[in-house]
Amino acid sequence: MDDIKVIIMDVDGTLTNKEKKISAKTKEVLMKAQEAGAILVLASGRPTSGLMDFAKELKMEEHHGLLVSFNGSMVVDCETNEVLFNETMSVEHGQAVLEHMKKFNVMPMINKDDYMFVTDVFNNEVIYDGNPINIIQYESRGGKFKLCEVDDLAAFADYPLNKILTAGSPDYLLNHYKEMMEPFKDTLSCMFTAPFYFEFTAKGIDKAKALDTVLIPRGYKREEMIAFGDGHNDATMVEYAGLGVAMANAVDDLKAAADEVTRSNEEDGIAYTLSKYIKNADY
Repeated sequence: MDDIKVIIMDVDGTLTNKEKKISAKTKEVLMKAQEAGAILVLASGRPTSGLMDFAKELKMEEHHGLLVSFNGSMVVDCETNEVLFNETMSVEHGQAVLEHMKKFNVMPMINKDDYMFVTDVFNNEVIYDGNPINIIQYESRGGKFKLCEVDDLAAFADYPLNKILTAGSPDYLLNHYKEMMEPFKDTLSCMFTAPFYFEFTAKGIDKAKALDTVLIPRGYKREEMIAFGDGHNDATMVEYAGLGVAMANAVDDLKAAADEVTRSNEEDGIAYTLSKYIKNADY
C-alpha cells in the first residue's frame, strides 16, 4: 500500500487493553507515526466525551487528529473542537425506539450535554463471561457523564439523538434483537457493538461513512488509510480502509472481512502491525 497517512482505530478491545488503557508500546508507536506525518482517528461507539482523554494522551490536537464517535454519527476535529459531521436520528424515530424498548428486558441509555439518562440506575446488571457488570456505571464513567433518572425516556427525548444504546445480557439480546429492530430495520441502522450492547443510529450511519465524508474532501485516499478493529461495528471501516486489520481478539466476522489479522489488544496488536510501516517504530 501507499505510505500510511491515516491510522484509524476502534478504542475498546482494539486501542486499549482490558484495563481500558493504552499500553506504553502502542502509545510509543502512535506518537512516532504522528511525528512521521500520519494523523490518528479514533472511531468508536463511545460518545465524544468518552474519547477526549485518549486523544489528549496521544496529543492528537497537535497532529490534526479526528474523533469519530457514536458509531460514526459525529466527527470532531481534535485541534479546533469543530464538529465536522453530525447526523442524528429524528426526534420521532428516537422516541419510537425508546417506546418500543419498553417491551424488552433491556436498559436503554441516552445522553444530553453532561448527563446520561436512564430509567433506573439500580437496574444495572448484565452477566458477561459469567461475571456481573454494572453496565450503567461502566457506560456513564466511560463517557464521562453524570447520571440522571427519568421515568419515561421516550417522552423525555424531545431532542435529536446521535444514538440509543441498549444494554442487556448477551443471551437475551441474541434471542430478541430481531424483534427489537423489526420496526426500524428499514429506517435506522441497528447493530451489535458488543455482546451486551445493541444500538440504534440514523439510517446509513457507520464508521466508514463518517470517514469518507470527512477524510476524502481533505485530500486523503483510501489507499493511504489503515484501520484496526475488533467488533461487528468495525466491519465497514476495516473494509473501507486500504488496509483493514482485525485484532486477534476480534469477532470471527471481522477477521473474515479484514485484509490481515494482527495480535490481540493485550499484545500490542496495533504497534506490532504499524512497526512494519512506520519508520523508527520498532516493535
